[in-house]
Amino acid sequence: MSLINTQVPEFKTQAFHNGKFVEVSNESMKGKWSVVIFMPAAFTFNCPTEVEDAAQNYAEFQKANAEVYIVTTDTHFSHKVWHETSPAVGQAKFPLVGDPTHKLTRAFGVHIEEEGLALRGTFIINPEGSIKTLEIHDNAIARDVKETLRKLKAAQFVAANPGQVCPAKWNEGAKTLTPSLDLVGKI
Repeated sequence: MSLINTQVPEFKTQAFHNGKFVEVSNESMKGKWSVVIFMPAAFTFNCPTEVEDAAQNYAEFQKANAEVYIVTTDTHFSHKVWHETSPAVGQAKFPLVGDPTHKLTRAFGVHIEEEGLALRGTFIINPEGSIKTLEIHDNAIARDVKETLRKLKAAQFVAANPGQVCPAKWNEGAKTLTPSLDLVGKI
């Protein structure tokens, strides 16, 4: 079963955010767009490169009224130390969310039972708590957060413009399509 257009499950967990421990829940995510980025674990090899990429593009997510959440199966305590010791992770201004119970990784379908870790999964969630995009892949393949930002803007565009669709490689400001019988077989 696909998670697209389903509600984020009820959850509460702890995160390290801007020098403090904070609670993150499905309710606290409502009211703005959310980008939830699952990673296997803190103190690994590829994960800091992705956190750094998200940090370097964080201002663009904020301009789009979106919060970024990095989630691993570690605790918020681990995330504090990870933030303090990794130059790449230290750039993060967004919540580093702990999922030591694996409730989130299981609910989002990214849990690796044999390892107790998460697959690399990216989810864009609308302000009402509905999952609009998802991408899950092998842990050896790091993501490009600019593509996530592009997908976020496309999801926001179609939410604000019912009846419009964003074609392949659509970027903000580009032409969209209005599906109709007249277009069938003509593109």
